[in-house]
Amino acid sequence: MKWTVDITKKASKGIEKLPQFARENLRALILEIQTVGPVRGNWPNYSKLGVNEHHCHIKKGRPTYIACWLVVNKITQVVEVYYAGTHENAPY
Repeated sequence: MKWTVDITKKASKGIEKLPQFARENLRALILEIQTVGPVRGNWPNYSKLGVNEHHCHIKKGRPTYIACWLVVNKITQVVEVYYAGTHENAPY
């Protein structure tokens, strides 16, 4: 069963501001979450932020861009991307 990935309004605004390369990486990350699940240890600087929260770098360098997502429901397999943007403004 595939995971459903929702994107919050705040994350959508952040995605619009991302450079093209970071947007493409985020798109690949979302596709990977949909097919394999939210635990993505193969992405750079991946870590769990909390019980159901995760983050990873989608573009290294300066500035570094990251994505943060939350497992909303494990049973119905719903994930919510709540932040995409620079590392400096990250909500953690």
